[in-house]
Amino acid sequence: MKQFEYVIQDELGVHARPAGLLVRKAKEFESETVITKGDKSANAKKLIALMGLAIKQGDRITVKISGEDEDKAAAEMEQYLLEIL
Repeated sequence: MKQFEYVIQDELGVHARPAGLLVRKAKEFESETVITKGDKSANAKKLIALMGLAIKQGDRITVKISGEDEDKAAAEMEQYLLEIL
């Protein structure tokens, strides 16, 4: 399992557009990706679950990735978050 933390920089937080992009990116990998904010977690491949976390600017999220391609998925997901959020 790979894990990293990220602080949301986007002033609008994880609204519909970046959430959709994040889901699309997570679906590129076989690995399971779970995003946690506080005591709530969501499968990063499920848009409604991800939106349910209500992630705002300044929130710290934890991304946990486990599976066959977890190394590649973790590296690419972290870079992707830096680019879109």
